[in-house]
Amino acid sequence: MLFDTHFHLDLFEDPYSLIKNIEKRQVYTIAVTNLPKVFFHTKKLCEGCKYIRPALGYHPELVFKFSDQLDLFLKYLNETRYIGEIGLDNQKKSFDDFAKQKQIFEKIIFACADKRDKVLTIHSRKAEKEVLSILGNNFPGTVILHWYSGSLKELETALSYGFYFSINSAMLKSKNGLNIIKSIPDDRLLLESDSPFIGVDRSSKIPYNAEFLIQELSAVKKFQSEILKGKLLDNFKNVLSIKH
Repeated sequence: MLFDTHFHLDLFEDPYSLIKNIEKRQVYTIAVTNLPKVFFHTKKLCEGCKYIRPALGYHPELVFKFSDQLDLFLKYLNETRYIGEIGLDNQKKSFDDFAKQKQIFEKIIFACADKRDKVLTIHSRKAEKEVLSILGNNFPGTVILHWYSGSLKELETALSYGFYFSINSAMLKSKNGLNIIKSIPDDRLLLESDSPFIGVDRSSKIPYNAEFLIQELSAVKKFQSEILKGKLLDNFKNVLSIKH
């Protein structure tokens, strides 16, 4: 039994074929979106699915260009428990761009906190400190930091706040990624593919080929792959069952 906490279903040319295989293989999948205006499309794709859930997103790298979609985001907030991809990105961004990101991210977090049951998958590249500051230590929901690449000091802060970390194959290919993975306790690890953006090869970009990721991760964490798979699945079940 596998799962994928961060998967861009709507960006594939043939999403219906993927849906069929995900359902057949029983892979629990969170289908993130990049803008509120595409959420409804993904929600329709997921109708009738047992293993795929749509997530409402507002990608930080699109916020400045599409800053008029916050009202639409808030309109759809009750349509799903899953929120993502959201967050902040300060890699080569202008002051105005990053300021707008922070403004909208703060409003999103405030609205999600009010609902108290949301599962968030969050982008934080070059903005880990700001993301942690906005979320704070008492966010009444579940936070997953997607493809974390910040400092170990800020990682420790995130762990103290009770946050989870989703790991992908690209992180296993870099020294910084490996150091981060080694520093995350086993009970805070989750899997993601971030498909179709990354993968060890073309076929690995889909969630039902996560076995390779588990094998590589088991070598880093020094667990047999089947034991690690069980730990990861327990973590995922805890994410879904947490009540705040």
